[in-house]
Amino acid sequence: MTNQSTSSDQQNMTAIVCHAPKDYRVEQVAKPRAGAHELVIRIAACGICASDCKCHSGAKMFWGGPSPWVKAPVIPGHEFFGFVQELGDGAAEHFGVKVGDRVIAEQIVPCAKCRYCKSGQYWMCEVHNIFGFQREVADGGMAEYMRIPPTAIVHKIPDGISLEDAAIIEPLACAIHTVNRGELQLDDVVVIAGAGPLGLMMTQVAHLKTPKKLVVIDLVEERLALAREYGADVTINPKTDDALAIIHSLTDGYGCDVYIETTGAPIGVNQGMDLIRKLGRFVEFSVFGADTTLDWSVIGDRKELDVRGAHLGPYCYPIAIDLLARGLVTSKGIVTHGFSLEEWDEAIKIANSLDSIKVLMKPRA
Repeated sequence: MTNQSTSSDQQNMTAIVCHAPKDYRVEQVAKPRAGAHELVIRIAACGICASDCKCHSGAKMFWGGPSPWVKAPVIPGHEFFGFVQELGDGAAEHFGVKVGDRVIAEQIVPCAKCRYCKSGQYWMCEVHNIFGFQREVADGGMAEYMRIPPTAIVHKIPDGISLEDAAIIEPLACAIHTVNRGELQLDDVVVIAGAGPLGLMMTQVAHLKTPKKLVVIDLVEERLALAREYGADVTINPKTDDALAIIHSLTDGYGCDVYIETTGAPIGVNQGMDLIRKLGRFVEFSVFGADTTLDWSVIGDRKELDVRGAHLGPYCYPIAIDLLARGLVTSKGIVTHGFSLEEWDEAIKIANSLDSIKVLMKPRA
């Protein structure tokens, strides 16, 4: 079987290329071609994630050590979706798609060989290539076109889901996984710390779980207002409110049952240790730009906490797509800005500020 593609003979494309921290350039690069069991998609939109911002600024988890996790030069971007442009040999059967289908690939490219992949825990793949961070094997979606390799996990996006909603499928899948890690119960008082894009999506998802009380904490009043629209029963601004007093008033002085940390700031962790009750469930999602210090005796000797990490959105993409298709979760209010690839410098500046919530990169049609 020969490759199938839509009519486009262009050899080059516009892409953002990460060369080093704060050295991202708009360049003309070779358009990818689909090999066996591979796709090339035409990008419709790609969101800028907080991890993209921290990678751009040089955070240690991306650039530290003798062999940094980021393999530059690389095209960034893992919050992408697009349209199938080219099918490599066998790709139609392999992925169950055809030219023109609107699709998304999960952000991780599993190796399919390590103990985690073989046991179904693919999101913790030992090789751990993530789109947008490793050149060639996992170039990302901040470009006109993108290659999807054979081990990627691809999902079709049904008609009726808007561009903005489709663009939040990746972070929404992460939000669903994180909320699920908290094992929310009907009588729980749940605190979500941080009302950025992920926190606001977690608020919508947690609201669907109908806990006893849903509390959102943030420093930006406009974001707290959105959280209330999305179902938060109580919002707290630590600049003006006594968070501990409010949580104690809601819980007979015990503390919250579940604390979901998505601020990405060390103070969010320490705050959680104060607000959570004994035997509570602390869920950590954030990517940090700085080390966090806390008294670990609180976790064991004082409160015997159940501390759980949350990484990526395994098995949650179909759920995210379904929730968006049914109108139970929305991007309205979350997607605040859109820029062309050529406007990268302005886009990353806005994404790094409190003037935006979610910024999308949209290649020119």
